[in-house]
Amino acid sequence: MAELDWASLLARATEEEGEEQLTEDLLARWLARNGSLAGAVYLSDGGRLVLEHRLGTEELPEVIQGELPSEFQFHHLPGGLLLYQGGSRSEQGAEAIDLALALAVRLASLKREVKRYDFEAGMREVEQQALYDVGLAITSTLDLEQLSEAILTWALALLDARRAALYLQDGNEYTLARSLGGEAVEVATTLDPHQDPSGLLPGASFLLLAPIEVEGNPRGLLVVGDKESRSGVGPFGEADQRTLALFANQAAISLENARLHREALDKQRLEREMELAAEIQRQILPKALPEVAGYQLAGWNRPARRVGGDYYDLLQRYNRRLLVALGDVSGKGVPAALLVSTLHSASRLMLDHEELGPEMLEKLNNHVRESSLPSKFITLFLAELDPASHRLYFLNAGHNQAVVLSSDGNARFLGATGVPLGLIPRATYRLETVELAPGDLLCLYSDGITECSGTSDEEYGLARLVETLSAHRHLPLAELMAKIDQEVTDFAEGEPQGDDQTVVLVRRVELD
Repeated sequence: MAELDWASLLARATEEEGEEQLTEDLLARWLARNGSLAGAVYLSDGGRLVLEHRLGTEELPEVIQGELPSEFQFHHLPGGLLLYQGGSRSEQGAEAIDLALALAVRLASLKREVKRYDFEAGMREVEQQALYDVGLAITSTLDLEQLSEAILTWALALLDARRAALYLQDGNEYTLARSLGGEAVEVATTLDPHQDPSGLLPGASFLLLAPIEVEGNPRGLLVVGDKESRSGVGPFGEADQRTLALFANQAAISLENARLHREALDKQRLEREMELAAEIQRQILPKALPEVAGYQLAGWNRPARRVGGDYYDLLQRYNRRLLVALGDVSGKGVPAALLVSTLHSASRLMLDHEELGPEMLEKLNNHVRESSLPSKFITLFLAELDPASHRLYFLNAGHNQAVVLSSDGNARFLGATGVPLGLIPRATYRLETVELAPGDLLCLYSDGITECSGTSDEEYGLARLVETLSAHRHLPLAELMAKIDQEVTDFAEGEPQGDDQTVVLVRRVELD
């Protein structure tokens, strides 16, 4: 066999496709020198061997994974493997031909790697463009159901997967939002990418997971299963994991936008409902106060929230008597406001058919118990003033003591005559009476006044209220009400209002 022409070999190696012919030529030389009947050169590709050239045999496979064919001998080369059959190695010129073949295999291996890197770089560019296009597509909707379907559809397309599922965070678990291509379990409890595929997509042979996160905070889980291949389905590769992770980032942005949009809509709806509730409550409170000869009247209410649990009423009844009421529902906000509506409608209905007295309040107590939660109750001061006799008939269902302030500043207190409404079944009440003298001032109030506190946590208290009433008792009621408001506001020292505040004033005056 002729000696190797190294100059010619190097020249061929630099040609565009010359290394392929070079490797085949050197393989033939190597087999001839060693008297082999057949052989092949394989290049290393990850954990497998891929056929580059073979001569004299068709038995060798295109790809070898695991054990080598037992009927062939082998010789390791840089970046590959030489398999040969028959013959015996000749030492004459062996070093030169071995070296040349090793260099050719290494060159082919390097060129294959370069091609792979170029291909992967091109695929990354295509992948980035595809992910950009997908991002535009899935951000075009804010409807969660449509968005979930779009995310899964694109996930299937990008990963060549047969199945996909989207889970959204629900406390410490992930609840199934939607699945495509097959069944998925309703609740996922892990983000482990090595989790058993049957755990989330029953029947799937291969599974790939990616967490959906917003600023490092978990929001959900994207799962794909069973990558399409020529032989059916196969495993997902590292590139697939990267693609799914990038796509999950796109999905996270879209899902967060949809969540924020839904929260904004919910907030708008709640605002509309709260405004409607506030308007309904404003309609419950007196729009105008009745005119009663010999008396001045005033009422004021400020809820701690947009709607509240305080209620007052000043109503002239069919018998010319004046109904005076002030109630306080336990709690604040919408639940308390609903019970206020119950109290208002029930008391007005009863007053149309019954006289004020213990039996009426006992019926009202039963009604409140039946129409509210066990934890809810109402304190109520309910009175009827007879302008002819100037007698005030009152029932106090566990409410704050009413204050009757005389013209000389002395105070009397009208305490409870029974328990709050709705607190216990078959509660009993007693009717009591007090006479109002000229100049007497009746003050009803809710505990939002006396229990108001500032930064020191000290309460405003009944004593300060009586002091304010006494100091300004000769002022017109509107001005006196403003004084009470100012005193309580100043006492709070800028602290948020902790409870609903209501005051009702009734003053007897001398008729001209």
